[in-house]
Amino acid sequence: MSRPRYAIVEAPSVLGLFPKGVERLPEALLRAGLAERLEARRAGRVEPPPYDPRRDPETLLLNPAGIAAYSIALADAVGLVLGAGEVPVVLGGDCSILLGCLLPLRRRGRFGLLFLDGHADFYQPEAEPNGEAASMDLALATGRGPALVADPEGLRPLVRDEDVVAFGIRDAEDAARAGSQRIEDSGIELLDLAAVRQAGVEAALERALDWLTRPELLGFWVHLDADVLDDAVMPAVDYRMPDGLSFGELTAVLAAAASGRMAGIDVTIFNPALDPGGAIAAGFADAIARGLRS
Repeated sequence: MSRPRYAIVEAPSVLGLFPKGVERLPEALLRAGLAERLEARRAGRVEPPPYDPRRDPETLLLNPAGIAAYSIALADAVGLVLGAGEVPVVLGGDCSILLGCLLPLRRRGRFGLLFLDGHADFYQPEAEPNGEAASMDLALATGRGPALVADPEGLRPLVRDEDVVAFGIRDAEDAARAGSQRIEDSGIELLDLAAVRQAGVEAALERALDWLTRPELLGFWVHLDADVLDDAVMPAVDYRMPDGLSFGELTAVLAAAASGRMAGIDVTIFNPALDPGGAIAAGFADAIARGLRS
């Protein structure tokens, strides 16, 4: 089997979060050598519209119109990479870029999603304390929430509940206290961190990939939020939690995904402002590159 040809798209949007460093993620990982390690083509950069710190009174989100417009622009850029027969590696930004990554796949048919995140990101707007779409991206992607962002081209949902595997989540207690809608009540296949630990990473991965390589799916996208990693090795995130996956476990997950029918991957939430020496970026880039090039 030939190795995938990767192409990097920079997507430095923080419209669903705040401009305090995450927008510098692409530069940090590229400076750490990710493109060279992946032998990846640089396929351009999609600049976001200006950030507005005011919460929209109708949708209760920050920057809803900006997120909608950005999702379409990013989808067009990712679509060009897919059309060239390459595997997009989209460097965010916050988790709201997931919408623009899934939209070009939804235009093509039915795809799955391997959601690697420490948080379920399943809030409804009225429960999210700050109106941050980065805490709602999985809910929005599965068709929940304001149509402006959840249904940008009349294709809601961008991915069906039953075509999602949420892997490594560990924020259930915090989400319940805040009043988030429950991912446990959806049709999403949930392999939270406790389940991964109980089964073992290898067995949990096998279960996830069996689910995502069903014949009715054309492939699957991988969403990688840096906070799925153990806080001991990845403290450079804005909403920290204890525990998480090791770099080695992340590499194993990505290697398994890349050897399957992975259509592309986005990387989000790593904040270089919290990594002044660049050591965390180097470790993160190494884990990603080793996984995707295994």
